[in-house]
Order: sequence, then structure tokens, then C-alpha cells
Amino acid sequence: MKKTISVTMVVLSLFISCQKEMQLSSVDPVNWKKRTVGYALNDSLTRGATYLSVYSQIYSLTEEGTHDLTVTVSMRNMNAKDSVFIDNAEYFDTHGESIRVYFDRTIYIAPMETVEIVIDERDMSGGTGANFMFNWRMNPESCEPFFEAVMIATSGQTGLAFTTQGKRLY
Repeated sequence: MKKTISVTMVVLSLFISCQKEMQLSSVDPVNWKKRTVGYALNDSLTRGATYLSVYSQIYSLTEEGTHDLTVTVSMRNMNAKDSVFIDNAEYFDTHGESIRVYFDRTIYIAPMETVEIVIDERDMSGGTGANFMFNWRMNPESCEPFFEAVMIATSGQTGLAFTTQGKRLY
């Protein structure tokens, strides 16, 4: 009986650790549910959309050689007193196909706060032309949210890092 329980515990532990290994993107680290706005937002809020290019891979030497990158997407509120509201964050691959929606209920970002999405280096689903689309709202007198991505890869003593900034569409 003790052997059966021990074997079951080992198998269960392996299963749980494999599940953690399989996670390639930070869907869970920021608890989106705790950030969800639970009330109707004022109709006077300014609406906008921002496009952000990211790279989960870049070419190296030829089209056949690529480097896989870790992507950190920062959603920043530059206001000292007002929250900003992000209605959704959707991730697309090189071909414009939706990979995942990180949240589709409005969340808030508190004054001067940064909220991040991390895409693991092993997640190559975005490819060389991945991008995000964000829809957001803010008080008309406030600064709009700032979206930025940092891509990084390291191997031995070699490192590669660069950034991209979001472009407001409307």
C-alpha cells in the first residue's frame, strides 16, 4: 500500500512539473481576474488602439537560421493620478492569425504602474513578425498608456537585446 501511494505521488509530481514546463507564456503571473474592472466605465473616456510589433524569432545569417527570443511586453500607465483601462490584449503571429487573447475583459492599470506579459523563448508561435493589438480607454485629460516590448536572447557569452514601441492607431 505504501509503495502504491509513493508511486502515485511521484507520478503526480512529475505530471505537475511537466505542466509547469509546458507553460510558454505568462498567462497566469499577473492575475487578470484581480485586475478586472467590475463596474461600468464612464462614457466620456477617450478610446484608443495601439499596435505593438514583437519578435519571438529573428533571422540570423540566412532565412533558414533564426534566434529564438524572450519577449517582455510592458503596458505602462504614465499618469500620476489616473488609472488607464485596457479592454483587451491580443497576440498575433507573422501571418496575422490570432495566437491568444491574454484578457478580454477590461482591466485597470493604476497610476505609474506597469503590467507585463512575458512570452518564453521556447514559444516560437509568433515567428519573425509577431504583434499585439491593445484597445484601451483613459480620461481625456490623461496621458495615453505606453506600450513597449523588450526582446532578448543569450547564449554563452553572447547576448542580443532590442526594444520596440507601440504605435497608436486611433
